[in-house]
Amino acid sequence: MNSIDLHCDTASRLLYENLKLKESICKVDIKKLKESKALAQVFAHFIELNIVDNPYLEFKKMNDVLMKELKENYNDIEIATNLKELEEVNNKGKIGAFLSIEEGEVLEGKIERVKEVYDMGIRFITLTWNFPNSIGYPNVGYRYKNNGLTDKGKEIVSEMENLKIIPDCSHLSDRGFYDLVDICKKPFIATHSNAREITNHSRNLTDDMIVKLANKGGVMGLNFCAPFLGNERIPTIQSMIAHIKHIKNIGGIDVLALGTDFDGIENEVEIRNIGEIEKLRDALIKEKFISSEIDKIFFKNVKRVVKECL
Repeated sequence: MNSIDLHCDTASRLLYENLKLKESICKVDIKKLKESKALAQVFAHFIELNIVDNPYLEFKKMNDVLMKELKENYNDIEIATNLKELEEVNNKGKIGAFLSIEEGEVLEGKIERVKEVYDMGIRFITLTWNFPNSIGYPNVGYRYKNNGLTDKGKEIVSEMENLKIIPDCSHLSDRGFYDLVDICKKPFIATHSNAREITNHSRNLTDDMIVKLANKGGVMGLNFCAPFLGNERIPTIQSMIAHIKHIKNIGGIDVLALGTDFDGIENEVEIRNIGEIEKLRDALIKEKFISSEIDKIFFKNVKRVVKECL
C-alpha cells in the first residue's frame, strides 16, 4: 500500500488556519499518512502572489511553521532530499517529507536564491502558479499559452538542474512546457496534472506533452481537483481511472504518479483524504492493472526520478 504523493498544500493550511501536522481537519496529516503507509509526502509552500506583499518573506514564514511541525513530529516524519535519505528514513519506520515551492516568484528572479532555497531543503519548484512571474507564464484559461519562459526563467531552470532541484511544469504555459523539453537535460515533472484529451482543461497535459514528458523520463502526478478530472462535483475513482488508462496508453506506465493536490483543492473527493489512497489501488486491481504497474504509479516512478535527478 506504499505511496508517494507529489503535491499537497497542507503547509499553507498549517500557517493560515493554525493547524497541527500530527492530526487535524487537513486531508494530509501524519495520522492519515500512517494509515496509507506512505513512504513520502511532498509538501508544497504555496504562495498566492495577489494576496501577499512579498512572496519570499511569505515563503519563509510558511517554512518556519512547517519546520516547527516537522521537528515536533520527528519520531514519525523526517525531511528527505534524495533517494538515499528517503530509504534511510523509511528504514527507521518514518515517513519522508520532501519540500517544494509552488510559485517560482519566491525566487524573485534572483539566480543566487536557487542555492538559498536548495540549502533550505527545497527539491521541487512549480515554476508558476496562476500569475505571470519573472520565470514565465501560467496556462490559466489559455491566456498565455503561447508565452514561453523568460530569459531569466531559462537561466533559473538551468541553475535548478545544476543544483539538483527538479522543475515542475504544472500550471506552466504550453509554450513554457516545450521550453523545458528543450532546456532540461534531466527529467522534469508535472507534480499535479491530468490528461487534456480526457478533460479539456488548460491545467492538463496534451497527448503530445505526455509523450514528450515520458521520453524525458519525467512523471505526472494524478490531480484530484474536480475540474481537472471531469465534471463531477465530487470526483469518483472511476474518473481517475479514465485519466490513468489514457495516460498509460499514450505515455506508458513509467510516466504515471500521484499528485493529489489535497488541502489545495476545494472539492471533496471519493477518496476523502490521503489515508484512503488504498481505494485507488483496489480499483486499479479490479481494472486488471498488475501489482508492478500499480507500484510504479504509487511510488516506484517517483523514486526513479528522485534517484536520477537528486
